[in-house]
Amino acid sequence: MLTLFGVVTVIFFLFNVLPGDPAKMMLGQNQTQEQLDVVSKKFGFDQPIGKQYLYYLNDLSPLSFQSKDPIDYTYLEEGKYQASKLFSLGNNYVVLKLPYLRESFARPGKRVSDVIGETLPNTFVLAITAIIIAMILGVFLGIVSALFKDRWLDKAIQVFSTLGMSVPSFFSAILFAWFFGYVLHKYTNLEMTGSLYELDDFGEAMSIKWKNLILPAIVLGIRPLAVVIQLMRNSLLEIFNQDYIRTARAKGLSEFKVIRNHSVKNALNPVITAISGWFASMLAGAVFVEYIFGWNGLGKEIVNALNSLDLPVIMGSVLIIALLFIIINIFVDVIYGWLDPKVKLQ
Repeated sequence: MLTLFGVVTVIFFLFNVLPGDPAKMMLGQNQTQEQLDVVSKKFGFDQPIGKQYLYYLNDLSPLSFQSKDPIDYTYLEEGKYQASKLFSLGNNYVVLKLPYLRESFARPGKRVSDVIGETLPNTFVLAITAIIIAMILGVFLGIVSALFKDRWLDKAIQVFSTLGMSVPSFFSAILFAWFFGYVLHKYTNLEMTGSLYELDDFGEAMSIKWKNLILPAIVLGIRPLAVVIQLMRNSLLEIFNQDYIRTARAKGLSEFKVIRNHSVKNALNPVITAISGWFASMLAGAVFVEYIFGWNGLGKEIVNALNSLDLPVIMGSVLIIALLFIIINIFVDVIYGWLDPKVKLQ
């Protein structure tokens, strides 16, 4: 909660010191002063920065104060959000509600939570697919690399891993889109751009296009795949020198059982740490990959919001990303307790 509070504070003051009138960003440059004044009052832009900060905290807090006076920013306006009145406190109600991320500047009347809700599931699908590819191939290639240490197969895997970590994601995305989506299109039947849901040929209904997931998922998974290979290889080589591995081999266990039952599970700790960080980063949007492939995810939405100075969407997206980072880190701590009996959960 303290981490999230710090993120909220930094985000608010970072974006509210930017030059420009938020009301003009919302309505455009060709509006009258009267219209700008109405919007400024409605959204609290006419208040001192400290008071705007308190308004923002009040909007985000599930337990908040809502005014009974219609002229106040915190007035409990019908339809603004679903809120349950708990009790009355002077000129305010204390209410229980979902966090309110405000409305988009670029699409007046549309809530930021709705914008994120439309794009985040697509990013989830893309990130989970990429992580599964990275985990399965990375663990397998890491094991192979450790078993064939210093041989040509190990060196070939190391070259691939080094390239995977070195090549920027935007370059890989452009290269894959051009080569597999354009040059080899008649063989792969893959498109250079496309999202998970697209209009059908008649323009009447949305249909799922699973083939559009292949290229962005592979590109997004290349760098975590390279990291997993290195971590798995190095971790296994260290474990192979442990006394309990020598004991297992001395008892006559097959190499397959030694690796499966005694080595891989203990070697996964650093891999889980790396994957958790990469997964959270992927949920941060995978901005370049989504934008190049035209994938309608959170990353592409953040780029569009930056181009249009849609500050509520940017701020809301960063908050959701921070929350996901916190949840994933807690989840990883729990997984540690299962992987390593020496780790005690309290």
